[in-house]
Amino acid sequence: MIISFNEVSAMVFRVYYGYGFDWTYILVIIAAVISLIAQGLVSSTFSKYSKVGSLRGITGAQAAEMILRNNGITDVTIQHVSGNLTDHYHPTQKTLNLSDSVYNSTSVAAIGVAAHECGHAIQHAKGYAPLSIRSLLVPAANIGSKLSWIFILLGLAFSFGYSSLLINIGIIMFSAAVLFQIVTLPVEFNASSRALAQIERIGILTPDETKQSKKVLSAAALTYVAAAASAILQLLRLIILFGGRRRND
Repeated sequence: MIISFNEVSAMVFRVYYGYGFDWTYILVIIAAVISLIAQGLVSSTFSKYSKVGSLRGITGAQAAEMILRNNGITDVTIQHVSGNLTDHYHPTQKTLNLSDSVYNSTSVAAIGVAAHECGHAIQHAKGYAPLSIRSLLVPAANIGSKLSWIFILLGLAFSFGYSSLLINIGIIMFSAAVLFQIVTLPVEFNASSRALAQIERIGILTPDETKQSKKVLSAAALTYVAAAASAILQLLRLIILFGGRRRND
């Protein structure tokens, strides 16, 4: 039987804190519920409006090309990537990647998502500060999210005692991942705002279609809010657990 890293973590926490009820698990449950609600909402909203075709009949890729061209952005390549809602803009490679459900689709949902990714490209072209900050945080966030728990577990298990230094390092590393999620919020909200402005200015969608597309982007924005909230709750749990332990030592 293969035991996952999370299961090992849970076992160490139980050994260290005893088998009594840990009320901070409530924070984990709240985070999970928030994430599930957000994911369910974005999936249902995108599914609903992916069945609504746009009057002009242009695809997500064509809409993206129109927006980029109208903003004088000629060095960004539009690419087709596999998956569902795997759309993203890569600032280093300057590629705008559209998923199977967006690239060739003429739905108002697909056009909204494509325009949103164009919003990131416009941010990059204009030197939007939060996007630059988020890009700088990517390495620290990736390392922090992967290694923070290792340091925390080592701190708990070190000589079967308590090493506050290792645990503090782990919490600081995890904080970098939390900061990344927080900085992501204005970046994503601004990209959606730019997307809707471009859709209206260029006339890609009718006013009614634009409202429908906005609902898709608003639902998608909730997933970023949920991710940030979940990360903050996890960080809060770590601080409560280990802060309380230090006071008792």
